[in-house]
Amino acid sequence: MTTIAYKDGIIAYYGRVTAGSAITYDDYDKCIERDGVKFILSGYTADYQRLINAYFGEELTNIGAGALVVDSEGVWNIGHNDGEGVWKSVVLADKPYAIGSGSVHAITAMDMGASAYQAVEMAMKRDSCTGGKIRTLTVKVEQQ
Repeated sequence: MTTIAYKDGIIAYYGRVTAGSAITYDDYDKCIERDGVKFILSGYTADYQRLINAYFGEELTNIGAGALVVDSEGVWNIGHNDGEGVWKSVVLADKPYAIGSGSVHAITAMDMGASAYQAVEMAMKRDSCTGGKIRTLTVKVEQQ
């Protein structure tokens, strides 16, 4: 899994990719841009492109990935359910938000005053599936 944290216009995420219990990469960039939409992805890396394709309307099933998405309308949490397709929920610009395996640690850290970057650092200390190089993305969004 991945820990992705959002606070104060900053999205922080890390670069670890695993295969079972082995670390494959620690510097993989999980931010993919397509048609002006940025996807910061979590879950099975093999399903990243499939989730993006589903977001743009391709009918697919069994997608084991989710993402924070930045588009012209704001920041969104997206996922996929078989039968319903892609679902999308708003991430409020003025509230901290996190997804992924270390999300509870990240949210707690942000509640205690940590930045999104610091929240991912904290998640790395307590979540065995979080690690590697931390990247950030600055987003400009209006209050949703």
